[in-house]
Amino acid sequence: MVLENKMQKLLRFTIFTLLVSLAIFNIQTANAKPDLSGIKLPAGFKISIYADSKTKQGNYLAGARFMAFDASGNLYVSSAEGDRVVMLPDSNKDGVADEVVLVAGNLNAPQGLAFVGDVLLIANQDGVVKLEKDADNISNGGWSANAKPFISDLPSGGHTLKNIKLGPDGYLYLNIGSSCNVCVESDPRRATILRYTLDGKPAGALVTLGSHQQSAVWARGLRNSQGFAWHPKTGDMFATNNGADMRSDTKNGAVNDELPPEHLNKIEAAKHYGWPYCWGDPNNLKAQVEDPNFTAEPGFCKTTQAPAITFKAHATPIGITFLEKTNWSADYKQDAIVAMHGSWNRKQPYGYKLVRIKFKNNQPVEVKDFATGWLQDGAVWGRPVDVTVGTDHALYVSDDKAGAIYRITYMPGAK
Repeated sequence: MVLENKMQKLLRFTIFTLLVSLAIFNIQTANAKPDLSGIKLPAGFKISIYADSKTKQGNYLAGARFMAFDASGNLYVSSAEGDRVVMLPDSNKDGVADEVVLVAGNLNAPQGLAFVGDVLLIANQDGVVKLEKDADNISNGGWSANAKPFISDLPSGGHTLKNIKLGPDGYLYLNIGSSCNVCVESDPRRATILRYTLDGKPAGALVTLGSHQQSAVWARGLRNSQGFAWHPKTGDMFATNNGADMRSDTKNGAVNDELPPEHLNKIEAAKHYGWPYCWGDPNNLKAQVEDPNFTAEPGFCKTTQAPAITFKAHATPIGITFLEKTNWSADYKQDAIVAMHGSWNRKQPYGYKLVRIKFKNNQPVEVKDFATGWLQDGAVWGRPVDVTVGTDHALYVSDDKAGAIYRITYMPGAK
């Protein structure tokens, strides 16, 4: 009995020691600074940490998603994981955030951010809310304590995260992801990009006559188009789109990890982009391929809009920004950067990087690696989500796995 008690005490002590060690490891890992030494960039570029868990109140950056700058040059970041929006001021302009300021909490899986004058619009999973300036409320960066409804009763679930941006035409654009992998949606607002007026009224592509409510649908057949931006010269809207999982190129065939390709689409009013029936042909950008396991009416895919360019399957392109406001060399100014978040749906992981979309005659012609290294030897330590150009002309990158914001600068002549 004495021996048994000693063994039980030893076992309990061993388990306790292991749990303490694991807790310490987790704390150290959570507070570890991302190692950027493995990030590869073109000559002349440098990447640094703008904010992470080491920043004052950096724990608020867990799950960092989409970003936007206000008129004063302050960076705002959403966290769908934390149901919050934060501000990252850099008062001394040294390229490092002073702290992470909580702007709004208790949100509902927020992602997209858009400034319209002195109003901050936040895209929750079930609708858009707005924050207004309140100079007396200094605890949260001078914003009102409570968000007010702006656009309500949007469909949620499935691909639930939404983005909102103010277009150059003065309208608000909002994506609604599909509720499923492949299906026919019962809600016509699913798998779309919507358009609204600045006062939150639907302003879709098709004008509704009579007593029927105006639709907000601007473009359809978009399984999950979270990232979009407008070409600086033409004003054309380009949106990333994530293709369906577990697809085959033959009827009842084996899953092909290389299908379907991800899309960069040029978004035009009233166009249908193919999902759930079709995907772009990487070998012929003017054609759409019919899914042999989920077919539409004969000839339907020929009526849909083919992508402007394609990416490798299951790379999960999300954020996109054009580079005209950077201080980079002239050959970058007409191009765009896309954040590849990576996907679970591949035997061989792919993505986890930034790519450059090269444009010629205002149209995308080539996809080229720009920043790589978040995926190393099959292991992923970071997942880029969004990209945006700051008022300091640098490129900012959010990472929801590392809980960090990176800053990429250009230094002519640097190696």
